[in-house]
Amino acid sequence: MTRTGASSVNGSVGSGAASGLQRETIAVLDYGGQYVQLIARRVRESRVYCEIFPHDVTAAELSARGVIGVILSGGPASVYDADAPLIDPAILDGRFPVLGICYGMHLMAHVLPGGEVVAEGKREFGPATVAVQDRSGIFDGLGEAERAWMSHGDSVRTLPTGFHAVASTDRLAAAAMSDGSRRFGVQFHPEVAHTPHGAEILRNFVLHVCGAKGDWTPAAFVEESVAELTRVIGDRHAILALSGGVDSAVAAALVARAIGDRLTCVFIDTGMLREREAEQVIATFGPRLRLVPVDAETRFLARLAGVTDPERKRTIIGEEFIRCFEGEARRIGQIDLLVQGTIYPDVIESRAKDSKTSARIKTHHNVGGLPEVMSLEIVEPLRRLFKDEVRRVGAELGIPEDILWRHPFPGPGLAVRVIGELTKERLDILRRADAIFLEELRAADLYRTVAQAFAVLTPVQSVGVMGDYRTYGFLVALRAVTTEDFMTADWARLPYDVLARISARIVNEVSAVNRVVYDISSKPPATIEWE
Repeated sequence: MTRTGASSVNGSVGSGAASGLQRETIAVLDYGGQYVQLIARRVRESRVYCEIFPHDVTAAELSARGVIGVILSGGPASVYDADAPLIDPAILDGRFPVLGICYGMHLMAHVLPGGEVVAEGKREFGPATVAVQDRSGIFDGLGEAERAWMSHGDSVRTLPTGFHAVASTDRLAAAAMSDGSRRFGVQFHPEVAHTPHGAEILRNFVLHVCGAKGDWTPAAFVEESVAELTRVIGDRHAILALSGGVDSAVAAALVARAIGDRLTCVFIDTGMLREREAEQVIATFGPRLRLVPVDAETRFLARLAGVTDPERKRTIIGEEFIRCFEGEARRIGQIDLLVQGTIYPDVIESRAKDSKTSARIKTHHNVGGLPEVMSLEIVEPLRRLFKDEVRRVGAELGIPEDILWRHPFPGPGLAVRVIGELTKERLDILRRADAIFLEELRAADLYRTVAQAFAVLTPVQSVGVMGDYRTYGFLVALRAVTTEDFMTADWARLPYDVLARISARIVNEVSAVNRVVYDISSKPPATIEWE
């Protein structure tokens, strides 16, 4: 079978769409904005289930999915572009409460009678002060003046028939609009942290305007996901790709609750793991789960010999993972399902098939890196959750904190942290440098203060002086970030004395390295990983 045949498994697990449950849903229509997924995350903070839909979804399809309100995302297009993404007009006819954000507001004004959008109108980029004239509806409980984040070139010059301005800025007469009850538009972005009370605006929309109950909790997710997994898997057997990270651990606990001993976890040592990681994973999970370890270092390094392109690395690793799992499935017997701990950021950055407007940033080995032809059907019970949601679900399932708060580790492992060609020697250099970094963060009680930290071995070599001798060694880069959702991230302000100690240890203990730098790039414009 092909992996596309598994979409029915992937798409609805945890949504309550199956097993007789019709969970109230807020739909976010994707118009290609970089913060589309952040909108969904903010809605979920109000304990309301939210899903991303392609912009060309129909009103009938939304109704069939239990949608009680619709949010139109921002996007890079102008409504006057020849190929501008549009909307089923029935979605705007009043049957759903609607909130248009930036491009979403432009679209409402463009489609509804009487509205007019000015291309390259009164542009605003960055922070702005919004004067609120109508402190009801989405602005209920907010002040007369609110800070907000603007990022637009076009603007609404004439409001649609029946709408009135409810907020303005120095440059815009209509920074927000309303029809007085169910339909709203805002020119700014309430989903970002730069709009301090944006979460309250979204909460007002989903709870007060849409009438959501706010009962989507980790416990509810577990209950609904187990019911859905039980229904979808039936009496079949599955293997699960266990890496030892929080995502695969939570997926394992969830699926095990649904199908019990018909789940076998397979841990593949690719030779690209962190120092002593294989031993730690086996010791941690062996007593808890039915675990099969596989030593595949020789196999993976042979396939990756001479490969330097990061996308090619991910594709090879994704395919090789699947072939390893297929081999184990044949050896175990009666296996036709592969469970993966794929989460939302993986899907987003790989340009999932349910997003028709967002650009692919990079391929994740467990999403876009999968081969087209597979003998195993993919089950991804966490693919609609953000990392913080995965951790809350894990806590609900009773997973120990040391696993829940372990820093994320990419599926391709150190392959995407060794820049350039992979060799065992270069992997060993990085392994030791990375271990020193993490050891010192733990010793300084900083491990939990950062969301992710790791070392990168660059292809750069530079001149150094050690013991009065000239050296020509590798440059290691250190990366530590703070983030809540891994969609955006800031570099961690680690103390200088800690960085100095880490640098000194790496240079002294890893003979091939003579220079250490610290990455101070945020995401965006950079990604968290280097490749």
